[in-house]
Amino acid sequence: MIDRRTALAGIVTMFGAGLFAPIARAAGAAQAAKIPVISEGPPSVAVFTPTQRAVMTALSDRMIPATDTPGAIEAQVPEFIEKLLADWAAPEDRVSIVAGLDAIEARSLADYKRSAAKATPAQQDALLTLAMDDKIASGAVFFDEFRQLVITGYYTSEIGITQEREYLPVPGEYDGAFPYSQVNKVYSS
Repeated sequence: MIDRRTALAGIVTMFGAGLFAPIARAAGAAQAAKIPVISEGPPSVAVFTPTQRAVMTALSDRMIPATDTPGAIEAQVPEFIEKLLADWAAPEDRVSIVAGLDAIEARSLADYKRSAAKATPAQQDALLTLAMDDKIASGAVFFDEFRQLVITGYYTSEIGITQEREYLPVPGEYDGAFPYSQVNKVYSS
């Protein structure tokens, strides 16, 4: 069975040169097999306030919602993000994420008169779009880094590896005439 360490070591190819520094640090250490699995244990320090944690959780759920497969919440992506930022991020690496969450919260309170965590899914999507389009303070930087954290957390989780993708440690035999219409999921190994 593939573990988070192995998956994290392979995540570098997904984002290339634009990889968020804490993910790159953890992936580099994972490749050298010098670290425990990232998801083990609580974060060494609290990174988020309760409000920031609630907003981060809600936005993670909007990026990878539950569909016919579990979403970011079920894959414990918010816990992964806080653990990674607490234990693998330098204090300056956290600034854009924390500032982005605060900016989204402020915009939500101004536009919708409610916390971003309690906003409707459509309102949360609008807030994420504003960040993506850099229409809130440092929004584009926040969005890119936050998206990387969510995707990395999801696709290195057991749910992402085994339920979203199809895990085959050794794929079956080669069939050059296999009908594409019968391909179910992308394989991870």
